[in-house]
Amino acid sequence: MNQKQQSIPNIQFKSDHSNIEGIEIFTLENLINRANSNKGFDHDPEKAHQLEFYMLVFYTEGKTKQLVDFMWHEVQKNTIIYLVKGQINAFQFNEEVKGFVILFTEEYFKERLSKLPKDTVIRLFTSHLFSPKVKITESSRVIDYIKLFYDEFYREENTFNKKNIINYLYNIVFSKLETLKKDQTFYLQDSSKLEVFLKFKSLVEENFSKSRNAEFYAKKLNITYKHLNVISKAVINSTAKQFIDEVVILEAKRQLINSSIKSTELAYLMGFDDPTNFVKYFKKHTKLTPNSFKNNYK
Repeated sequence: MNQKQQSIPNIQFKSDHSNIEGIEIFTLENLINRANSNKGFDHDPEKAHQLEFYMLVFYTEGKTKQLVDFMWHEVQKNTIIYLVKGQINAFQFNEEVKGFVILFTEEYFKERLSKLPKDTVIRLFTSHLFSPKVKITESSRVIDYIKLFYDEFYREENTFNKKNIINYLYNIVFSKLETLKKDQTFYLQDSSKLEVFLKFKSLVEENFSKSRNAEFYAKKLNITYKHLNVISKAVINSTAKQFIDEVVILEAKRQLINSSIKSTELAYLMGFDDPTNFVKYFKKHTKLTPNSFKNNYK
C-alpha cells in the first residue's frame, strides 16, 4: 500500500536478527525509547496501526491502556495482550510501563502450529471469540519463561541449537497462556459446537461480500438455520446474524482507516448493491457514517 494514501500505516514484520527468522522479542522500555527518539520507526506506535504479524505484549510494571481493534483495554502489572495478524493496535506509553514484546510472522506461527495444543490456537488466536487480555498469576511462572526466552534470544554465543531453544520456549510460553486463558473463559463441554462455529467463522470471513444471510451459511454447513443459531449462542452468546454483522463491520472499519477508499467504493467491495444501504447499515451498527468514523481515526 501507498503510505501517503493511508489513514493509518500497515506495519510489516522487520527484525535485525536474521539468524532466527520470523520471531523477535524486545523490552517495552526499548520500544518506548525508540519511539521517543524516532529511531527505527516510520510510524507512531501510540497512534492506530494495522499489524501484518502476530504480537504478544507482557506488562510487568505500570498501568496504562492498549488499543485492539478500536477498543481500549486497561492493562497493569502481570497482564498480557495478544493480537493476530490484521488487527488494529496502538500503545499508550508512560514512564512506569515495563515489560516484553514478542513479534512473530504468520509463517513462523504456522510452522509451530502442529507443536501447540489445539486449545491454544483457539483461545489465543481466534479474535472474535475471546478478549485479547490474559491475567498472569505469579504461580504460573510465565514471567520466568519469557525472561529466559529474552535471555536466550540475545545470548551472544551462536549455538547450534539456538533456534530449537527459542522454538521450545515459544511452545512453553503459549501452552502456559492457554492454561491461564482456559481458567478465565467459558468452557464448552460440547467441543463439536466449537468446531462447527469455527467452520462458520471461516466461511463468513471468506464469503461476507457474497452474503450476510445466516441461512446461506447454514446451508453451506449442512445444518438448519435454527441449529446454527443454537451453536452461535452457545459459543459467543450472539445469534449467527449478529456475528456476521460484527465481521462485516470490523472489516469495513479496517478498510476505511487503512486506505484511501471512498465509502461508495467500499460499499460495492463489501457486497452492497447500493452505497446508501451500506451507509445505513454501517450507521445502524456504529452510530456513525463511514466518513465520520474514518475522520475520527485520521
